[in-house]
Amino acid sequence: MTASARPLAFVRNADGILSVSGVSLLDIAAQHGAPLYVYSGDGIRSDYQRFANAVAPAGGAVHFALKSNSALGVIALLARTGAGADIVSGGEMARALSAGIPPEKIVFSGVGKSAQEIADALDAGIGQLNAESPQEVEAISQIAAARGVRAPVALRVNVDVAPDTHAKISTGQRSTKFGVSTSQNEAANLYRRMAADPHIAPAGLAVHIGSQIINLDPFERAYSALLAFGTALRDEGLDVPGLDLGGGIGVDYDNGTPCDFAAYGALISRLFAESGFKLGFEPGRSIMANNGVLLTRVIYVKDGDNKRFVIVDAAMNDLLRPTLYEAHHTIQAVGDYGADIGPADVVGPVCETGDYLGQDRMMPSLDAGDTLAVMSAGAYGSVMASSYNTRPPAGEAMVLDGACHMLRRQRTVSELLAEESIPALD
Repeated sequence: MTASARPLAFVRNADGILSVSGVSLLDIAAQHGAPLYVYSGDGIRSDYQRFANAVAPAGGAVHFALKSNSALGVIALLARTGAGADIVSGGEMARALSAGIPPEKIVFSGVGKSAQEIADALDAGIGQLNAESPQEVEAISQIAAARGVRAPVALRVNVDVAPDTHAKISTGQRSTKFGVSTSQNEAANLYRRMAADPHIAPAGLAVHIGSQIINLDPFERAYSALLAFGTALRDEGLDVPGLDLGGGIGVDYDNGTPCDFAAYGALISRLFAESGFKLGFEPGRSIMANNGVLLTRVIYVKDGDNKRFVIVDAAMNDLLRPTLYEAHHTIQAVGDYGADIGPADVVGPVCETGDYLGQDRMMPSLDAGDTLAVMSAGAYGSVMASSYNTRPPAGEAMVLDGACHMLRRQRTVSELLAEESIPALD
């Protein structure tokens, strides 16, 4: 089977019901309710391994990007499969450690690490902190000195490569907040300071130019620039052990086709196989997106003046991507509800015009209680949810080896209220 030939995670069974690993999504919704995220544990495990195999010829370590999906059950499954973790907060570090990721396999990225987060990371013995400014390097040095340790620090550089992706997830240009520019010696001078600092153990360089990148050309340009920069620093006699290449491989949101990692792996081998650098990778979306769906039930079907509205029990507080990024998610009827009869907007109950999951989607005749699946929702779905309108966000479940496991049940309104307090008012 080729890298692109893995079957889809979610397919229809002989009765026309959308299923995962032989388990009917209608049965899952009947047992656990909706809205509900459902993940394919078998697909997650398979796609992680396919990615790891694709980059194996060039060596390196794979750190799953927790910002894409931080469910403890998902992280634990990946930990057992051999993954490390790429984190961007102290909370994500706690999740990674709780789920069984060894601290030495954790990379801490992000532009705004607090002093407490840095201290906790050093105390935990994590493998690498990716620093993104001179101020952060100085803060790490001071905290490491107070603890009598040398902090493993990689410098995230900005190589000014603009990928063809949404502006809000493009991070490779100098106009963004990410990394230290490689022009005019800013990054080189800072790396020299790191190398001379007795409280820092230079771990190398890091780059990440953005997410949902389909064309490999931006990766090649960014990686070539990083390789040239790292080689130049080594030629000065500086220790540059590794290159963290980030993540960002785009996925097929239209058809849910699994990523073909072979071409990416071939690019990595061509550029780095003989470089002598230890490599790091931070896939997230490419592992998770097409291995998850959001189940939602129809509340009402409303015929407007010029369009049909399918009003469902999931909303923008459950899945923000369509509203925030104008993102497209395919929406499928879970049951066999007949042929499509025309377009409809699939919308939620939140009091916002922007509260939609999909617009102008071909849908069958639907009734209250019918179940829909918002496809390719495994990444940047539940992690971005909120309780806006005091709506408890959707729970999470995972089907693994033919059994459905609840990872996190949907909280109740009472539980949301219990988190707050009312001051004594006279």
